Amino acid sequence: MTSRSAWEDSRDHEDGAAERAFKPLTREEAQAWRATQRPMSPWHLVAAQAVAALAMVVLSVGIWRDAAVSWSVFYGALVVVLPAALMAWGITRRPPSADRGAVLGFLVWEGLKIGAAVVLLVMAPWVLKPVHWPALLGAMVLCLKVNWVTLLRRGRTKQTSETKE
Repeated sequence: MTSRSAWEDSRDHEDGAAERAFKPLTREEAQAWRATQRPMSPWHLVAAQAVAALAMVVLSVGIWRDAAVSWSVFYGALVVVLPAALMAWGITRRPPSADRGAVLGFLVWEGLKIGAAVVLLVMAPWVLKPVHWPALLGAMVLCLKVNWVTLLRRGRTKQTSETKE
């Protein structure tokens, strides 16, 4: 029992220190901060996925020299890039707003993106003859991971530009 209360005391102490260290921004400070933040277009992520897809297809042609593998890599990348482009189009066709409709719109387009990807995956056996599933799924995973690499790279670029100023 004493160890639990000691833990609670230390947690309360840490929370209190964090609350004292937190300082809300004034309206002017918040506007100045927003001015330094460039919004990232979803089209930037779609373009990065498309470039990665092209690189994967070229590598698959050069490494495996098997048409089934290369077409499966291409189709796997397409399963990610086409729905992402659909969602990017859907969420950028109206000006951004901060209301509930924007969140609902995002959720609807995300649902459509997932649905389109599922439909494309179900169609794979009819579109590709034969399907090389490891290549298709591997291309999908790599295209999806491009988002994280792009966002991490953007964050690092932003940090280094801030330290230079």
